Amino acid sequence: MTDVEGDVIVNCLREAEKLKKPFTPPREVHVQVTHSMPPEKIEIFKSMENWAEENLLIHLKPVEKCWQPQDFLPDPASEGFHEQLKELRQRAKEIPDDHYVALVGDMITEEALPTYQTMLNTLDGVRDETGASPTSWAIWTRAWTAEENRHGDLLNKYLYLTGRVDMRAIEKTIQYLIGSGMDPRTENHPYLGFIYTSFQERATFISHGNTARLAKEHGDLKLAQICGIIASDEKRHETAYTKIVEKLFEIDPNGTLLGFADMMKKKIAMPAHLMYDGRDDNLFDHFSAVAQRLGVYTARDYADILEFLVGRWQVEKLTGLSSEGQKAQDYVCSLPPRIRRLEERARERAKQAPTIPFSWIFDRQVML
Repeated sequence: MTDVEGDVIVNCLREAEKLKKPFTPPREVHVQVTHSMPPEKIEIFKSMENWAEENLLIHLKPVEKCWQPQDFLPDPASEGFHEQLKELRQRAKEIPDDHYVALVGDMITEEALPTYQTMLNTLDGVRDETGASPTSWAIWTRAWTAEENRHGDLLNKYLYLTGRVDMRAIEKTIQYLIGSGMDPRTENHPYLGFIYTSFQERATFISHGNTARLAKEHGDLKLAQICGIIASDEKRHETAYTKIVEKLFEIDPNGTLLGFADMMKKKIAMPAHLMYDGRDDNLFDHFSAVAQRLGVYTARDYADILEFLVGRWQVEKLTGLSSEGQKAQDYVCSLPPRIRRLEERARERAKQAPTIPFSWIFDRQVML
């Protein structure tokens, strides 16, 4: 190879790297482990098909009985639209900037829904194999996605109408996030996947519930209603996912418990952990710090969710476990108090938190 040919190859590689960079996450993801469930366990999910039809699909609402975003927004076809918009903007002025950061972060998380449907369709034994599969698992995934889709739609439109946030910066963040994907470390393993979704649905129920409380405190009862109705959806979805894991504990207590301990050792990553706005590589950490300070979603909530799931699945009462299973049981049951101790230390550190600009609110400064 001549020097000229070598230079051409180096330049081509550099150009390829430049093209790739805008579409890769802002930080390294973990080493990707795939298809870790023993193939014979796929039969468990085939045998649960009728169970899923009778016990899972009942947690979906018919479309005609579902709320829609327009139910909570000014009606652009009505004579009173401009008056309704004026009232909305007046209420929005009372909401502090740090609350908008928490609200926008929640909305961006909801808007990355294509990633979450993709994640569910990585799970062996339950994925939608065709895009319109008639299995109960596939019907659940599509209908769950359709219900969740209303959340981002409603929050996005509401925030747009307030005039208080930089929609272009927010839209860029959403595009970056969907392009980056997520790294939940569920390994195509439905045990791990459904433990993850059980945890996450409860986390979003708590987060939206707390944003509803804060909106009410600042006099925006419509925003409180919006966040509250989204929280109620998340609670219903949490019930469905925890039911799946409860059934797995009944069928395969040892394997399910090992999966639970594995997910907790790896830590449950929030769905939007690869969030990026084009300039802040630590945007998710900064958003999370604001949410923690406001009490929207905290390390204490993380410990409470874990404790709730341990109780919900009666992990302490499991018997007949292998020695590995007993170790996993001890680990999971002893974890919540340890997390709470770490949360107390984090709270002390937060007292010296800096103030930084957020692109989502036109670079206005917010304390972390």
